[in-house]
Amino acid sequence: MIKVKKHGVILEATSRKFENRGVLNPAVYQEGDLVHVIYRAVDKDYNSCLGYAKFEHGTKLLTRWDKPFMEAKYQYESKGMEDPRITKFKDGTIYMTYVAHDGKNAQIAYASGQDLFDLKRGGLIGPKIQYKDAGRYFRSAGNKLKDDYYFMESYYREYGGDDILIWEKDGLLFPEKIRGKYVLTHRILPDVQICYFKDFKALKTKRFWIDYLKDFDQHVVLEGKHGFEERHIGGGAPPIKTEDGWLMIYHGVEESNKRRVYHAAAALLDLKNPSKVVARLPYPLFSPDQPYELTGHVNNVVFPSGTALINERLYIYYGAADNKIAVASIGLNYLLDELRKYQEE
Repeated sequence: MIKVKKHGVILEATSRKFENRGVLNPAVYQEGDLVHVIYRAVDKDYNSCLGYAKFEHGTKLLTRWDKPFMEAKYQYESKGMEDPRITKFKDGTIYMTYVAHDGKNAQIAYASGQDLFDLKRGGLIGPKIQYKDAGRYFRSAGNKLKDDYYFMESYYREYGGDDILIWEKDGLLFPEKIRGKYVLTHRILPDVQICYFKDFKALKTKRFWIDYLKDFDQHVVLEGKHGFEERHIGGGAPPIKTEDGWLMIYHGVEESNKRRVYHAAAALLDLKNPSKVVARLPYPLFSPDQPYELTGHVNNVVFPSGTALINERLYIYYGAADNKIAVASIGLNYLLDELRKYQEE
């Protein structure tokens, strides 16, 4: 089993009102040795906005804003802007996806632009479909879905009522189009799905998502396979293009009667057809074993959400116990060599 180097906590809560409860789950935008970190900042009332810090050489803090990077502006994000991820395309366009929470529903939203500090909101891009209707589509003749999907449908309807929308999180954009289409992985519990689309307007139409849900089983790209991810899995950092495939750093959750544990994990997807898994580690990339990962607002959590490649070393930025932000690193080639040992059939 390979080992990562843990560099420890790089950001934690301050006395500032917008981040006095915790900071977690950062997006990363790299410019050479500089790393811009856009993170989820939580206040005493559990409202979330986005904060900003800049690092050099992976872990050396240079700048941290004393005000939010971006705050809620619309009703759909009025309770929180959570868990951002950032992807840059070759044409210079920067896309930031995030979870928008209105106090009841959680869906994926995005912002984009040529300047990290001048991103324009694009609105919600998830399925604005109620779980009660989604259940009918899940039961379509073509779908072959495990019982967990129907359990989640029942759970959320009990939690939020029949009008609650499908909960969707962990939206990760690939940094280039494939066969002329954008590619997005996302997570409707309990697995990770993949979505291809020509433009963002398509994701805002109900017809797109109805068709998508009717053959939903065909869109599942990663599902829990090993013990450390038996409860559910979800996206982590945006995909990284390598000669061996698209490197996916994701999270897996195991569950017992006493606790849940969030682990970091790694897989490779096919370069030309990312719906196909090429290789996958059968054990966690790393797990919570440090005090700052074991105890916090949610115990036993490492939640990877951004990466930077510095001198061939992959720095993985993650939320620790839903309370702090920490960094681990590993040689990229070392990780790829290990993944090659676990080719998928």
